[in-house]
Amino acid sequence: MRPRHLALAVGLAAVWGFNFVVMEVGLRHFPPLLYAALRFALAAFPALLFVGRPGVPWRWVAGVAAAVGVGQFGFLLIGMRAGMPPGLASLVLQAQSLFTVVFAVTLLGERLTGRRITGLTLALGGLVLVAVDFGASGPFGAFMLCVAAAASWSVGTIMQRRAAPPDSLRFMVWVSALSTPPLFLLSFAVEGVPVLSAPLEGWLSLGYVAFISTLGGFGVWGWLLHRYDASVVAPYTLLIPVFGISSAALFVGEPIGWVKAGAAVLIVCGVLYAGTRPRSAPSPAPSPALAGRSSR
Repeated sequence: MRPRHLALAVGLAAVWGFNFVVMEVGLRHFPPLLYAALRFALAAFPALLFVGRPGVPWRWVAGVAAAVGVGQFGFLLIGMRAGMPPGLASLVLQAQSLFTVVFAVTLLGERLTGRRITGLTLALGGLVLVAVDFGASGPFGAFMLCVAAAASWSVGTIMQRRAAPPDSLRFMVWVSALSTPPLFLLSFAVEGVPVLSAPLEGWLSLGYVAFISTLGGFGVWGWLLHRYDASVVAPYTLLIPVFGISSAALFVGEPIGWVKAGAAVLIVCGVLYAGTRPRSAPSPAPSPALAGRSSR
């Protein structure tokens, strides 16, 4: 990867990691489902007026909207509102890689190698460590909501992989548009009549997550995937919890203890080990005698 593209990939991880702190700020002024609905509404409009059709069957757009827009962000924001700290939420959400592998094996028939089993066992150990530590000091239900968000994200990843949209930014605009109505309906049913009298801080938070994190972030993500293999780009998402935990410690005072640090190492290393392929050893050069025989 070229140096400026490498900087772009790291910068994207920083934007998505800091996103958890920004969402924490937004949840001070909006209920979670309304916040998610407004996020996707802003990401979809007016961009929807300038992009073409998604380029894939509508069932895939609707499926990803249900899994990611409604499921992932609905569970995540409700979990954060229920007490899940932003840095820890960014770490637990990496469990989506574990769920993605499991779903890919069971639903797509992909092969589960010994390397993947080892990596996923490490990641699962880190997740259990987080659960035990947070369950002793915080609401366990909030932790499980973030795990549900990770599972929903993995379902959306599987569906997006099957859909293979030609333009990820255009696809994300349509996913945002289809996520908006059910989120507004759920917000009205669960949270009551929406109140939009938030201070400037709340609207700035929405602007960041809608335009910078969603549209800008997925635009950069798609741009990188068009130039490099997914196996080259995807590992940089493992930097998201690094930026998420550090920014949460810096801006909202979330403590970083040894348990959280150990869990982060297990999850990141496990996912990285499971998601990369070992380099194959170069085949030995034929001996001069064999080379001579093959030329005859």
